[in-house]
This record gives sequence, structure tokens and C-alpha cells, in this order.
Amino acid sequence: MARTPINRETLRKARQVFGVARPVFARHKWRLVAGFLSLICVNIGQLYVPRLIRKAVNSLEKGVATPENLAHLGILVLVLAIGVAFFRFGWRYLVLGFSRLLEKDLRTRLFAHVLTLDRPFFQKKPAGEIMALASNDLAAVQLAGGMGLIAFADSLLMGVATLACMAYIHPGLTLLAVLPMPLLAVFTSFLSASIHGRFKRVQEQFSKISEFARSSLSAIRLVKVYTQEQDRARRFDTLGQNYVKDNIKLAMVQGTLFPISGLVANTTTLLVLFFGGRLTISGVISIGDFVAFISYLFLLTWPTMALGWVANLFQRGITSLSRIKEIFDARPQLSAPTSPLAIPEGQVGFSFRDLTFSYDETLQPALKNLDLEIGAGVLGVVGRTGSGKSTLCHLLTRLYPVPDNSFFLEDLDVNALDPAQIRERISYVPQETMVFSDSIQHNISLGRPDASQDEIEAAAKAAAIHDEIMAMEKGYETRVGEKGAILSGGQKQRIALARALLLDRPILIIDDSLSAVDTQTEHNIIINLKPYLTDKICLVISHRLAPLAEADRIIVLEEGHKAEEGTHSELLEQNGLYAAIYEHQNLLEKDGGAEE
Repeated sequence: MARTPINRETLRKARQVFGVARPVFARHKWRLVAGFLSLICVNIGQLYVPRLIRKAVNSLEKGVATPENLAHLGILVLVLAIGVAFFRFGWRYLVLGFSRLLEKDLRTRLFAHVLTLDRPFFQKKPAGEIMALASNDLAAVQLAGGMGLIAFADSLLMGVATLACMAYIHPGLTLLAVLPMPLLAVFTSFLSASIHGRFKRVQEQFSKISEFARSSLSAIRLVKVYTQEQDRARRFDTLGQNYVKDNIKLAMVQGTLFPISGLVANTTTLLVLFFGGRLTISGVISIGDFVAFISYLFLLTWPTMALGWVANLFQRGITSLSRIKEIFDARPQLSAPTSPLAIPEGQVGFSFRDLTFSYDETLQPALKNLDLEIGAGVLGVVGRTGSGKSTLCHLLTRLYPVPDNSFFLEDLDVNALDPAQIRERISYVPQETMVFSDSIQHNISLGRPDASQDEIEAAAKAAAIHDEIMAMEKGYETRVGEKGAILSGGQKQRIALARALLLDRPILIIDDSLSAVDTQTEHNIIINLKPYLTDKICLVISHRLAPLAEADRIIVLEEGHKAEEGTHSELLEQNGLYAAIYEHQNLLEKDGGAEE
């Protein structure tokens, strides 16, 4: 027995990936039922028209036709045509509308799921690839879940019903008409496997193009400063050429489906005309039967040609859905335990106990045997580049998993707590400042959209950015552009600081996020923070030591471990690494002042 166009391997993959879309089908099952009932009504109407034609032709052949009878048959054909048009609109609205709902649901779920994933995932999956999945791949799924689904059902129902009507007229002639179809089934099945691999390469190449365009536009200022416009355009053109080549290879396979389907359909028509004509001449079937059979044969042409098209749509849809499923299957390395413990009310502190942490097993540990208590007050963290300062922030904000019994909130192992509840207690100003293409007001109130204007301005004043905002033409309503294009580095950092201060959470972490402001402004900001830090934990990481002079305690990191600890004056007295860095920075400031 010939294999069907949608072969076993395709069906196996379809079953594996269909679980992603199954909830949408279940939720809209009655819509689909109504759509397929409309499709059945269309098919019934189309199948009944040849019977009316057969009746009219037979009456004309026998000489019993009257104008009234022919008019009556014509009216019935017109009524059927109107009914077919009505129900065809119905299945298009219901089923094609469902495909858009499927696309919307998958896109929403994909976006929501991506937001739950942690940093290790995004280090492996670039944003451009995820954007390609949410656009190009979902479009392929939508087409398969709409026209592909309806074409498959239509070709199956129409094909079976049409063959039944043809067999009723003459079984032998029907068998002759379907004789070439197994050849089409085998050929289409063979091409489906090739379509899967080639379409996957096309989608992967589109992901590369999307990521390259995204990264180039995000870094447009850097591209211009380094005069790399022509180079980026050339590389983009190369990616485009590769994408075209992959599409052409795919089109070479797809392009053979319709010609072969048309060849089979035309061969069938030729056989029916030759042998059916002889049966009509010999009187085995009437002229009306022959005309009806030809009409049914034309109706069978669509299911025959749809086999290749449907196989192509399903193959592309399955390929794209499998790529989307890879994202849904991804799980954060850091997740909440099944039964998380409750975080104590009131002021709580952090502690690291003999913590060793590495971003990857193949890399040297970023933190080594770290013992550290973090309580109320201002804790300064300093150290050379690569000493583990930012890693400390990443662990405090629960962005990476840590070994058991190495990181505690009070006396509770953080692995027994819900990471989201820990983050709800933290205001974090990261080293890589991020502002959104929105107004300054909305950027500051990101964590508290309901904050009053007075609260927003108070936070901006504490971050020493209020006066500069008011100097802008639209003040707090000024839109900052893509990635804060109209702002300086220091302005973006202070807006991010104001955003964190507005949250008014028990823990504030400032990860070297004042590096773009001058020393005096940084010192003023540290002073302005004092009213916000009463009975709170504040962790300030800075490569400049002068602003940390007022910190309650300072730790010095060196190659991932704690090298020194104490107040500013105590560390200077120890005459160790902190004192060496402090002396070096003082010399640089004096040299800079002399040069001026």
C-alpha cells in the first residue's frame, strides 16, 4: 500500500510538537466544529450540482426536457451556489480566524515563557532568533493551522465523497481515474522529508538575519563611530544572499509538487475522456452520466493537487512548531521550590558561607570560598576588574543558581525560598544601564506605575537628575528614544538610580552604575541616598574609592575571594590592596588636575 503524502515520520513529529498547540485547539473546539460543518455543507452543495447537470443532460438526450424543468434546475443550481458561498464564508471566518487566534496565543505564551527564563538561556539564545520565532516561524504555524488544516480536511472529505459519486456512476472508470494517484502519494512523501530539512535551514538563516539586524541597530552609534556602515551592509547582504540560496533550494523541491500534481490530474482527465467516451458511445453509460463524471473529475482535481500543497504547509508548520517547542521546553536553571519557605518579616540580612561559584564548569570560579555577612547599612565593594564584584550582585539578585548551604537569607538557605519573593525585596541598579524608548517619567516609574509625580521628582532629585530633566523642553514627558539615544551615559545611570529609589525596597544594590558621572556628583548622590537608607541594606560597588569613604563597611575582592574588610580608615591603615588602589587613584586625580 502506498504511503500517504504526510508520512509516518511527519506524523510522529507532529504528535510530539502538537502538544504545544493542543490547548488552543481544545479551547476553540466548537469554533472548529462549526467551521468544518460549514465545509461539509460546501462540499455537499458542490457535489449535488453535477447531479442536477446529469439530470438536465439526460432529459435533453431523451427529449423530455421542458423550459420549466430546465428553469427549475437552474434555480436549484443558483440556490446551491448562494448556499455554497454563504458556508464558504463561514468556514473561512471560523477556521482561518482560528488560525489567527492560534498565532496570537502561541506568540503571547512564547513571550510570557521567555520572560520566565534566566540569564544562562539568553547567553545561548540571541534575541534576534527569538524574534524570528515570534514572527516568521509563527506565520508558518498559522498558515498550517488555517489553510493547511482546512485544505487537508477539504481534500479528504471532498476526495472521498467525489470518488463515491464517481463509483456510483461507473466503478471501473473510477478505478481507472485513481490509478495514477499512488504515484503522486509516493512522490509527495519522498519530497516531504527534503522539505523539512531545507525549510529548517531557511528559518535558521532568517534567525541569523534578524539577530544581525537587531544587534546592528542597537549598536548604531558604535557602528557609525567606527565607520562600519559599509562593512555591516556588506555582511547583511551576504546573509541575505545565503537566505535567498536556501529559499531557492527549498523552492526547487516545492516547485515540483504542483507540476506533478497537475500532471497526474491531467493524465487522469485524459484516461477518463478516452475510456469514458468509449463507454458512452457503446451505451454503457449515458451522456448525462459522462458529463456528471467529468464534473466530478474536475472536483477531484483540487484534492489531487492539494495533496502536495497540504504536505508542504504541514511540513513547514511542523518544522516551525518544533523550533518553537524548543523554547517552551527550555526551563530556567533557577526556579522556585515546590513548597518554598516564607521569608521572615522585617529587616533581614544576607550571608555567604564558603561560597564557590562559576558561570561554567569549564571556567575558573568567579567567586572562591567567599564568607560574607551583609546587614543593615552601607556596604562598599571594591576590587580590580574581574575580581567578582558584579558576580556578587548577580547572586544577590538570584539571577544564577548557587550550591546548597552556601547562600542564606538570615538562616534560610535561598534554595528553599522563592527567587521572585527575594527579588521583590531588592532594588537593583545594574552596571549595564537600560532605559526604554519611552518618556523619562515612565522610565523612572517602571517598577511603580502608580507613583505620584511628587514621588517621581523626589527620587529624581535624590539621584541628582531632576534639574537636568526640567531643563529639557518637555521635562518628565521627554521621550528618550531608542536605548536612551538623547541621554548621556551619566543621565541614563541617574535615571536608573531614580527608578530603583522609587521602589523603596529594603535592599538597594548599586553595581558600579555611577561610573559615567563625575566624582563630585557621585559623592553628592551618596549623601542624597542617606534618607532612603534608614534601616536598609545598601550595597555600593564602585571602581572609585572616594565616594565610599562614608560607607559603614568596605570589602575588597581579589580574584574571587575576600581580600580585606573594614572601614575606609581601617583599610588605609592596613596598607594593603585597598590602600594601594586609593593611592593610585589619588595620583591620577592629581596628575589630571595638573594637566588642566
